[in-house]
Amino acid sequence: MATPLRVLVHGGGIGGLALATALARRGHTVEVAELREQFDALGVGIIQPSNALHVMRELGILDECLAAGYEWEVLTICDTAGNPLAKIPQPRMDEAPANNGIPRPALAQVLGRAATGAGATVRFGTTIAELADDGEGVDVTLSDGHTGRYDLVVGFDGIGSPLRTRLYGDRFRPEYTGFANWRVTVPRQPEVQGVVMSTGNLAAKALLTPITDELMYLGSVVAETEDFRPDPERAHEQLAERLSGFTGPVAEALAAITDPSAVVYSRISQVTVDAPWHVGRVVLAGDAAHASTPHLAQGAAMAVEDALVLAQELDAADTVPAALRAWEDRRRPRAMFVQSLSRAVLKQETGTPTTPEEDELLKVGIPGAAHVLVKPY
Repeated sequence: MATPLRVLVHGGGIGGLALATALARRGHTVEVAELREQFDALGVGIIQPSNALHVMRELGILDECLAAGYEWEVLTICDTAGNPLAKIPQPRMDEAPANNGIPRPALAQVLGRAATGAGATVRFGTTIAELADDGEGVDVTLSDGHTGRYDLVVGFDGIGSPLRTRLYGDRFRPEYTGFANWRVTVPRQPEVQGVVMSTGNLAAKALLTPITDELMYLGSVVAETEDFRPDPERAHEQLAERLSGFTGPVAEALAAITDPSAVVYSRISQVTVDAPWHVGRVVLAGDAAHASTPHLAQGAAMAVEDALVLAQELDAADTVPAALRAWEDRRRPRAMFVQSLSRAVLKQETGTPTTPEEDELLKVGIPGAAHVLVKPY
């Protein structure tokens, strides 16, 4: 697109800041409305698989991500005692590393510096109060009173997306899967040099993921009732109870947890916007459009891919509507593959009946999916 656009990104998380960086580097005027008061992120760590690192390289921040995290190449499958059962080399996309574990707050800082350094403006503590799309542009009033007219509004505002509700009402509410994710940061054990997945005939699996030279996080997906919340005074003990069948490295990690407030608990929900992801000049991306369970570690990767591909399609198209159609044509099949296989793996691991379509996807499996997702998109 020859004429620079004025773009509002609603949400300054991983996908939103990636898009702000990509567009600002191309000469577009970009504003980000972010409800938080600073570049920060809840949670512990995150895995950046090779396709996500490919995007980081395209944004010019790969080296910063690797310096802030822990690069790794091999997935290790263990039994409940931590005895290795298999070591699976992970594929690479182009010259990007296979994987990088990184603390979420560190990634937020890297992306924030990239976006503002490229020229994007971030309005902290704000959200969209009013929005009107007349087909030629979108008039927006933010909660801080700022007003503007934009060529495009992009909702990278998460699984609970207010922008999705504005567009579709309650049609596409998050669907709780019946499972929750427990995570906590602990000192990295020297033998944990990549993701170590411990599993067995249990109601849970445990993962140890390195995120710096000094730190790793323990994560576990467990069946929980929708109304369950950890006890603030004994969340670490409740996690230990759920993983009591594990010994070895997992037990050592559990023994290192003494502060219940360090435990991060999040219910696992899914969102599928089974309708066009864009309405006029307003578009949903990332978890707002296609939130998945974490079983392929691809949620954030899909968000940054969304961002880069949207910037590419805006480069190539003559109009914003044409770019949005082309973007969705590229993104929907890949995002739905990740979502469908992630959910199928969750069901398989927990003994939940699967559909014939899910059985076909499960033939690909997690290792096969990694090879699919390092192909060009």
